[in-house]
Amino acid sequence: MTFLKQFLLNPLKTGAVAPSSKGLVELITDTANLSSRKCVVEFGSGSGIFTEKIIEKINPDTTFFSIEINNNFVQKTKDRCPDATVYLDSALNIEKYLNKNKQDSCDCIISGLPLASFSKDLQAYLIDTAYGSLSDGGVFLTFAYIQGSILPTGINLKKLLKNKFKSVKKTEIVWKNIPPAFVYYCEK
Repeated sequence: MTFLKQFLLNPLKTGAVAPSSKGLVELITDTANLSSRKCVVEFGSGSGIFTEKIIEKINPDTTFFSIEINNNFVQKTKDRCPDATVYLDSALNIEKYLNKNKQDSCDCIISGLPLASFSKDLQAYLIDTAYGSLSDGGVFLTFAYIQGSILPTGINLKKLLKNKFKSVKKTEIVWKNIPPAFVYYCEK
């Protein structure tokens, strides 16, 4: 009900009516190869379903934090993952939190943001920000709903990713997600 309520209050910021499925959570966190990462950042923790799995899969010495713009979701994430570091802010301010955590860059960003529902300008700012925050060889992972990938903003997102990153791959579709989704795996 939290997602539905937040979606109804602000569909452009929430972007989903239900949390991601276990299958999508496993796919994005497995694809990220989290056990080999030194610094992982999550854009948009939502209710903490990705956060919980990221914490489970990273090494104890990995720097990890999440940035979430919705205070309700920050609280939900902290309830689900009491030891998680979750900042109430825009992902556009990642550099501030990298500095706060004594990091120059990160080697993995997992985005739970509804990028395909954002304006083209906001998509470009977020992709540029993510790219600029990654170390060489770092990876950016985000998921997209299959129906959104054929809309103009979904097509624009794919184009932005392909123009910015040296490699962009799509995973298989998770049909049991509501709605069905896949992951973009982008390497700097």
